Amino acid sequence: MKKSWQDYGREWLDTLVVAISVAMAFRAYFYEPFKIPTGSMQETLWGYHSTAGKEKGTWDTFPLSVFKWAFTGETVVDYKAPASGLVRARPRGDGFADVAVGISTKTFKLPTDAVAPIVGKYVSEGDTLWKGAITTGDFIFVNRWKWNFFKPQNGEVMIFSTTGIDGLPQGTHYIKRMKARPGETYVLEHPVEGHSAVVTMGKDQYFACGDNFNNSFDSRYWGPVPAALLRGNASFVFWPFNGWRIIK
Repeated sequence: MKKSWQDYGREWLDTLVVAISVAMAFRAYFYEPFKIPTGSMQETLWGYHSTAGKEKGTWDTFPLSVFKWAFTGETVVDYKAPASGLVRARPRGDGFADVAVGISTKTFKLPTDAVAPIVGKYVSEGDTLWKGAITTGDFIFVNRWKWNFFKPQNGEVMIFSTTGIDGLPQGTHYIKRMKARPGETYVLEHPVEGHSAVVTMGKDQYFACGDNFNNSFDSRYWGPVPAALLRGNASFVFWPFNGWRIIK
């Protein structure tokens, strides 16, 4: 019997539903994608970051720039000041800041590491506001099943929910390196002023620190992570393509 377009439509819909269900199950129970937003884990994992002064080359012209970005995550920009005045910036909380000049309402999105040297600087209309390469942060897979069978180990890169931790934005996730497990005492390699240099974990508590300790808001400031908030350990980087690697 010849199939109608409704028959074909139902077959495609069934296939789509199955594919989505498999993808959601894979994400929930096996490997979940996660994007590195900031530089707290550099140089193990990279958030958005910049290289000032880099000039545009052949691969930075459209459409080659699209292929370059897909492979490396890098975009070269040359922003000109839309007006004369002082450079001002407003942090966005995602590794970027919105930058504006004088009374102009036009804004430019720049990584926070590119903003610091230019904030408060006076520029004239048409001057180069910032020029260089902006590189997208690493995209990783989080292993969701391993800790169901093996206990978390110190040194693993851990992803956890911030919900319920005082002093942190709620409803998001952080990524840090595990430094101490339940019942362990940890002498901080990089203590911060005004906070204890030696900590002891209670039951179901984990201590988390960023590898980039000079630019990491971690357990040194707001305390341990409850076990119930752990989501998994960082497994490997899957994008940018030139940065594929197992995370250690």
